[in-house]
Amino acid sequence: MRTLLRRRRTLFALAAVPVLAASSLTLADASSHREAPLITEDPVADNTDVYAFVAPDAPDAVTLVANWIPLEAPYGGPNFHKFGDDVLYTLKVDNNGDAVEDVTYEFRFNTTIANEGSFLYNTGPVTTLDDPDLNVRQTYTVTEVRRPAASPGMRRVVLGSDIPVAPANIGPRSTPNYNALADAAVKSLPSGIKVFAGPRDDPFYVDLGSIFDLGGLRPLNPAHLIPLPAEGGKDGLAGFNTHSVVIQIPKARVLANTANPDPTIGVWSATYRRQGRELHNDGRGPRHSGDWVQVSRLGMPLVNEVVVPLGKKDLFNVSEPRKDGQFARHVLDPELARLIPVLYPGVSVPPAPRNDLATVFLTGVPSLNKPVNVKASEMLRLNTSIPPTPFASQDRLGLLAGQNDGFPNGRRLVDDVTDIELRAVAGGTPFTPDFNVFPNNALTDGVDINDMPFLTSFPYVATPHQGYEG
Repeated sequence: MRTLLRRRRTLFALAAVPVLAASSLTLADASSHREAPLITEDPVADNTDVYAFVAPDAPDAVTLVANWIPLEAPYGGPNFHKFGDDVLYTLKVDNNGDAVEDVTYEFRFNTTIANEGSFLYNTGPVTTLDDPDLNVRQTYTVTEVRRPAASPGMRRVVLGSDIPVAPANIGPRSTPNYNALADAAVKSLPSGIKVFAGPRDDPFYVDLGSIFDLGGLRPLNPAHLIPLPAEGGKDGLAGFNTHSVVIQIPKARVLANTANPDPTIGVWSATYRRQGRELHNDGRGPRHSGDWVQVSRLGMPLVNEVVVPLGKKDLFNVSEPRKDGQFARHVLDPELARLIPVLYPGVSVPPAPRNDLATVFLTGVPSLNKPVNVKASEMLRLNTSIPPTPFASQDRLGLLAGQNDGFPNGRRLVDDVTDIELRAVAGGTPFTPDFNVFPNNALTDGVDINDMPFLTSFPYVATPHQGYEG
């Protein structure tokens, strides 16, 4: 009898494997690291994370962070990672809830090589951003695009140009005082805006290794369909860098220009490439003409990674929030929610339709961050009127933790979105009280903090890992 039971259990586990493999079960790939098939082939355009928050040291401004290029090895020379010269990077703000951007910040980059006869990124110690020993350098232009009220057109204003990008953090010989270089890359623009662009430590922390292994959560290993001994989580992104764009904008500049503007804004990022014929190749890659075409999009973490099925992930990346109705059924009846009871026998989750998930992911939470007139769509929603609290890691829904400036009200660097979203999908929230019990409201990957300490001042994202120490 024991042998028969073991065989039946083995057959059940094997039967579940193809289902899980076909499901793109990336439970916590919430940062869009390789989230859709096509964008995995274009990492320089792959948006890995978006953050929106009011910082404690800048309570009158909104801080937006967007990261690109997943899984950067800090020692990846001689061609260290950089922004793409032929990519348009954007951060978008919807300030009236209609799922259409009202303010967009565009970033275009340009690379120059001082000595093309050398293979070196730098020819000596780099002590300043204009150091002649820095052989490969990037600059960028920031443009603000606004949709004026009662006007169908857009108004474009260049806020700054030839702004230096922080270089790679190579090692003690090449970049002996890297923090000074990074500080010099922080620039103030007109109207009280600050910007930074350059490599940073990847701020997303998650146990990718366990989660990709059939949805495992190391602390809960014994409860899995295929049990293993319990152990602490391992941050799969520890030691990796990414490329960050950080912009801090006075609140009045992103809120609607009305007598009583809605304090809640929607935030997402989109990346574009030219569509058209190749103009020339100057040895640093082809240059293209034609219209800009969207190739990547990210706002609220988790949606494209886990909720949108494989066959529609590329479609989601080229779509716009105002068209998100086509993906709504995947939020209301997510495959992941149906798989949790299979992976963890004995755990039950709320039945479809999951209106609770639509509240968290698509409309915002009433009395917290739901716009007055909202069109359901995927983006971060930030109530800018809520006073910020000191940065501290938390892994509960912000409306539960007494820290309403935390996720899902915007997203701070410290917010443990992996644990928050696992619990939300399992029903461990006040919106589904019958399921807001253990273990649904205690699911965790066991990784609770980032591998590097975040900064307490702009640009907030931690110093990038050094290549020498990689």
